[in-house]
Amino acid sequence: MSRSSGWIIVIVILGILLGIVGGGIMGGLVGMYVARNSAPPVAAPVPQEIKSVSAGQAPAVQNLTLNTTTELIDTVRKVEPAVVTVVTNDTPADSFGRTVQASGSGVIISQDGHIITNNHVVEGANSVAVIYSDGTRVDASIVGTDPLTDIAVLKVNGNVPAYVPFGDSSALQLGEWVIAIGSPLGNYRGSVTVGVVSGLNRKVSDQENLIQTDAAINHGNSGGPLINLAGQIVGINTLVVRDSVGGAPAEGLGFAVPANTVRSVAEQLISRGRIEYPFIGISYTELTPQLAAELNLTTKNGVLINQVTANSPAARAGIRVQDVVTAIDQTPIDQENSLRSILFKYHVGDTVTLSVERGGQTLKIPITLVARPA
Repeated sequence: MSRSSGWIIVIVILGILLGIVGGGIMGGLVGMYVARNSAPPVAAPVPQEIKSVSAGQAPAVQNLTLNTTTELIDTVRKVEPAVVTVVTNDTPADSFGRTVQASGSGVIISQDGHIITNNHVVEGANSVAVIYSDGTRVDASIVGTDPLTDIAVLKVNGNVPAYVPFGDSSALQLGEWVIAIGSPLGNYRGSVTVGVVSGLNRKVSDQENLIQTDAAINHGNSGGPLINLAGQIVGINTLVVRDSVGGAPAEGLGFAVPANTVRSVAEQLISRGRIEYPFIGISYTELTPQLAAELNLTTKNGVLINQVTANSPAARAGIRVQDVVTAIDQTPIDQENSLRSILFKYHVGDTVTLSVERGGQTLKIPITLVARPA
């Protein structure tokens, strides 16, 4: 065999070997490609809470177990037995001697049977009774009333089912959850509504320093408690605004007397049967930025004196018409603190110092408080 024939044989053998190896590799690649494209796709795992449902496939059912012993439910269970329906028989309504029966709500505040409600619920009543949450009806007596704050204290004898402590209404925050419990329309005892503190230090007509809430309040809720999640009384529901001055309808505008005011009034009514309001002897207009600008005043907060009562503490101290009282002791008179609410923290006989703006000067005038005339 010639040398050239040997090289030809070697080249042929190498070609055969390369064909075998190359064919195997290509065959493997083709097989992988075919297998990958013919097998069903594997979906990426989806979190359970966002699983999607393919067309024609029934949605998955997920059983959830809720914990019913929440703060809200526990608070209602604890407080609800202390909430009562207040029923009154008013003075005769006509010449036939027929009486009108009215109702409101109330809350028991002590083991000895003291109950808080609204003054307007019991005003003019011949007799008063309360109905407990279990339907038991007992007679009640009126300990005392205060029309200015719309608070009244009742008293029942015997054992009471429960009572609720007061909380600190000055610690309330906007947006804080609150619960209203009462007897709307007199028929739905123990009704519970939930909302938030919508506003603080609100004024409606002659009532000041009110708590605003969007917890639903209806006729019959008057006198019922506004409760925080700690199960404490933070207010006593007193009124609801349905329409504005212009006649526009309003929703979710309920108001309550703050617990700190209620507690102070209740203590005085229980101890002496009446409220002794501190008195300085002035009539005034609350200052606004617009009024301050019109009068060219340097201060934008306070009260403008319109009248000084003769022989009153203010008259004896030299207070004048057109004076502006800006503070009592160290507490400024502003949107957060009305003059009335500041004075209510003091007692008859206390001496306070008024900060008075007069003719561009600030005067410090001491005044001794007396009891408000009847």
